Amino acid sequence: MDYLEITGGKKLSGTLQISGAKNAALPILAATILAKNPVKISNLPQVADVKTFLKLIKLLGGSYESSPRRTTVDTTTINNTTATYEIVKTMRASILTLGPLLARFGECKVSLPGGCAIGQRPVDLHLKAMEKMGAKIEIYEGYIHARTPHGLTGATIIFDKITVTGSENVIMAAALAKGKTTIIRAAKEPEVVQLCEILAAAGVVIEGIGTDEINIEGTDGELLNLSPFKVIGDRIEAGTYLCAAAITNSEITLSGVEPKHIETITQKLIEMGFGIELFAPAHTNDISAADSTRDISTINAHTVDTSDLAHTVDSATEISLKPARVIKPIELITTEYPGFPTDMQAQFMALATQANGGSIIEERLFENRFMHVSELIRMGAKIALKGNTATVTGATPLTGADVMATYLRASSALVIAALAARGNTRVHRIYHLDRGYERIEEKLGKLGAVIARKREQ
Repeated sequence: MDYLEITGGKKLSGTLQISGAKNAALPILAATILAKNPVKISNLPQVADVKTFLKLIKLLGGSYESSPRRTTVDTTTINNTTATYEIVKTMRASILTLGPLLARFGECKVSLPGGCAIGQRPVDLHLKAMEKMGAKIEIYEGYIHARTPHGLTGATIIFDKITVTGSENVIMAAALAKGKTTIIRAAKEPEVVQLCEILAAAGVVIEGIGTDEINIEGTDGELLNLSPFKVIGDRIEAGTYLCAAAITNSEITLSGVEPKHIETITQKLIEMGFGIELFAPAHTNDISAADSTRDISTINAHTVDTSDLAHTVDSATEISLKPARVIKPIELITTEYPGFPTDMQAQFMALATQANGGSIIEERLFENRFMHVSELIRMGAKIALKGNTATVTGATPLTGADVMATYLRASSALVIAALAARGNTRVHRIYHLDRGYERIEEKLGKLGAVIARKREQ
């Protein structure tokens, strides 16, 4: 089993290319099941979850060919509609095969996902939606058995709560259904938007893309001709590297991510005193913490005029983080997009340990997403928990220690903390990290971090 050894206290610098988004790649790979042609995908991240999903496609009877620049997925030969427990137990996103398999073949058998470390993630919303569209659902022997004797029919789906994978499953199922499907309280994440855009480019009529109400006119079983496409940049990876630079008060530049997708992240960094520069081909919009003509405290998600960034948000190709004179404490609450992402909560908690004052972090989406706290405390952090709220004491010296990753984003928080810690830190169980970060030790090493992947004895 591998671990990362990190020597802290080093400044970072340089430019980094952000990989394709894991959370966009997985539903897109599921959507290839709806295609009548081999699908060419570029910027597919080489992370464990994507490799597992490709393995699942192969087990279903499909195939794929990969090169450094492009992966071609062919699902035209699928002859098996069972997503086995052996695959699903390693990756909950396997549930994304439910909608497309059911829509295309009229039946499927998908293993129920097991428990999730960060909290309850029930699939009942997926199943209720499929039943509303005409599916017969039975659960036994640990599997979801779904069938549609007469095909799926469009329906109005009102989610009790916002669900990203639930929205994606219904969108894919609705693409081949008969008639119109309306999704109320649909997720608005960029990854959901890209899925809709890819299906729309294949001829599916979709209205309301990017809003919480989506209308989809299905093809009544006709498979889709999916055009080649490029996976969007990973906004969580980008935010993670920005936090890595921030905790060492360094300057780095990122390319390959859409700035609009990480506005809530960059706004929090601005609140903490850091500068953010967005570089467009023709001009640069500089929002600097040192700009004496502007009151940075007024630049937040509630008061900033989006026209402030409008000229660079859509066309910017690079994002730079500038060091802070003083790292200020923050208050943040996780919520659905476009709010602050729960997937960035742990990284900002690590950063808050170095702020000049106390920070308050409230987690509203997952009940067990503070498991990294005990490991940060091992490194010297002072964090108090009360319910779903963490109070972080800032300006706390961190020291290297042996720490254990418990889930994907907790792993990256420990790496970030290690960059600021005195001495050596060893982060164990980094298979969690490999699920969503591509060659993180190589990328951080390129920026100047002293980090190495090693094998447990």
